[in-house]
Amino acid sequence: MTNRFSASLVGAGMLLIGTAYAAEQDLNVELTPYGAYRFGGTFQVIDTEGSYDLVDSPSFGLLVDIRQHANTQWEILYSHQQTDAETSGLVSGLPQLDVDMQFLQGGGTYQGSGERVRPYVAVTLGGTHISTTIQGTSKSDTFWSGSIGVGLQIRPNERVGVRLEARAYGTLMDSDTDLFCQTGPNQNVCAIRIDGKLLSQFETLAGIVFRF
Repeated sequence: MTNRFSASLVGAGMLLIGTAYAAEQDLNVELTPYGAYRFGGTFQVIDTEGSYDLVDSPSFGLLVDIRQHANTQWEILYSHQQTDAETSGLVSGLPQLDVDMQFLQGGGTYQGSGERVRPYVAVTLGGTHISTTIQGTSKSDTFWSGSIGVGLQIRPNERVGVRLEARAYGTLMDSDTDLFCQTGPNQNVCAIRIDGKLLSQFETLAGIVFRF
């Protein structure tokens, strides 16, 4: 399921890029591959004082921006993070979780004035696809999510630039997901089912901007 989800993300992005490039060839499209480091993410566990805490780790992604007006753009965001979830305050002996997170969101940016350096604000909404592996068993689910970012674009020339940004993510977790359920002879299905909460994360990123 993860492979199909990734392929659909790439296909959607390439289709939008191709459409925009065919219609406008006067530097109206920006393509920004980026690397980032993401912090935070805690899942509270029902009927306990424990939690699963995501380990801070690198992430990477792609931003596609299509100019609408002088200071506004449509934006498509894809982001991917591979990390682990460690237990905190739970009964000892529960295994560590491997977590794979993919974000696909759409929205827009508003840029301030400036010829070489431009501040901006970005807001996007979409979905988060989360896959977990626990004791060799993989599960996945998709949730609504959004993000807001602030940053600077540095423009040494018309074609290439640098994007520096801080972005906050929020994912609406569903209390009936079985992503973090553990099964086995000593525990019933969903013995560690999570409570419905907002999963909050924060990242800093840097990317190279290519304009077409």
